[in-house]
Amino acid sequence: MDQLLRYFQRELPAINGFLDKESDQLNGLVKDVAKHIIGSGGKRIRPMLTLLFARALGYEKDDFHAIACSLELLHSATLLHDDYLDDAELRRGKEAAHIVFGRTETILAGDALLALANEMGARYGIARLSWLLAKGIMETAEGEIEEISFSKNPSLDRKIYMDIIIGKTARLIECACRCGAALAGATPEQEDAAGEFGLNLGIAFQLVDDALDYASPTSETGKPEGGDLKEGKVTLPLILLMEEGDKAGVDVLLEALKEKSFTETQLSEVLTLVREGRYSEKTRDEAAVYVEKAKACLSGFQPGEELEVLKQAADFVLTRTK
Repeated sequence: MDQLLRYFQRELPAINGFLDKESDQLNGLVKDVAKHIIGSGGKRIRPMLTLLFARALGYEKDDFHAIACSLELLHSATLLHDDYLDDAELRRGKEAAHIVFGRTETILAGDALLALANEMGARYGIARLSWLLAKGIMETAEGEIEEISFSKNPSLDRKIYMDIIIGKTARLIECACRCGAALAGATPEQEDAAGEFGLNLGIAFQLVDDALDYASPTSETGKPEGGDLKEGKVTLPLILLMEEGDKAGVDVLLEALKEKSFTETQLSEVLTLVREGRYSEKTRDEAAVYVEKAKACLSGFQPGEELEVLKQAADFVLTRTK
């Protein structure tokens, strides 16, 4: 992972500087909200993937920051809106924006970031980039809508769960990879390979994220332990638990999820059962399958620094503890 770390350390200052400069130009009503979420410690995996694929395909200009950072702004906008809808208290260890700045300001800031991201992508005059961004936004919104709909009538349906994590997480990571390829003038086959890498990586990323909700303390994840349970979200560790449970117990659990009515005792019991059944570890095992699928998508790319960093980035997803 040393090469991955060195690459990120080299590129992140310019990415963070560009994000800071762009957010400084927002209206004062929403600027502080935007800087709160942008500066809250994100991994910047999306802009880095855009950069990596552009360079892997031979792009040598240094004007990649606008399109790369547009993906981070889109992601930040979804976090602002998600936390508001979920009534979340923490984001990356800090108070959620709607608690600090108010709900109106937070929603407007999310809207402003979406608009700014689209404008940044349009700066290149490349229709494909603008289309990819628009599609990424739409697919992410569809994933969030499906998740909210699923929470109103939760079940053990793995297909719906996979559709949700593909929509709300993987599609935007796929978009980041495709944008890098499109910026470099990739062939359709090269862009599709980049996109498939991102899609599989995004699925693995969200699976690990769902595992962490049951396995890592708040001090590491920056989110309340069992937060998905409290918000009524059905994720793979919980699905695995319920698949091995008796029908009566499953019905009680699904009803509590639907009503978001877990007591602290119930939450503690479910967390204990997930840990004892090693369902978080089994979820990580599932993620490992998608990481291997992602790495297989790189077989047609020319060897080089960026290709090695992409492989290490895929492996890193499985080692995450926050």
